[in-house]
Amino acid sequence: MATNREIEDVEGLVAPLLHARGLDLYDVELAGTVLRVLVEGPRGVDLAVLGEVSGEISFALDRADPIPGRYTLEVSSPGLERPLRRPSHFAAAVGTRVRLKTRAGAPGERRVEGEVAAADDEGVTVDVGSERCRLAYDQIERAQVVFDWGPPPRQGRSGGAASRRGSRGPRGKANAT
Repeated sequence: MATNREIEDVEGLVAPLLHARGLDLYDVELAGTVLRVLVEGPRGVDLAVLGEVSGEISFALDRADPIPGRYTLEVSSPGLERPLRRPSHFAAAVGTRVRLKTRAGAPGERRVEGEVAAADDEGVTVDVGSERCRLAYDQIERAQVVFDWGPPPRQGRSGGAASRRGSRGPRGKANAT
């Protein structure tokens, strides 16, 4: 497992590369043998950009070698249901629905879902229904934003999720029904 110093070294190498492209480093994590670098931009990031910065990051890491041993580099966006690991992540999520899992032995419920009401350097306050839950960051095992995917698709008359009208048959030919 990487030390905090090794992660900080990776962040120090990667952040300037991203800033030069108008992007931001969201997070760095070493999970097993996967070094995950999460990148965000003012209008999001697409696969082409991720591919370009992945090559630059890989080259910089190969030169500096901040992580001993073998690892697989994964460069991606944090996604809609992004992980929350730092106080700045929680502060940016104020007003957003989140799902938290507390560490074993922490007081209260083990799983908490609600809206972030406040976040500071010590912890986060989450509105859970009509109650407020205050958690210190060291009590949180895992946290992420919950994206509302909207209502499920309406059922058609046949009971399936889609109507047969206009569906594609073999080799992309339209079926006439």
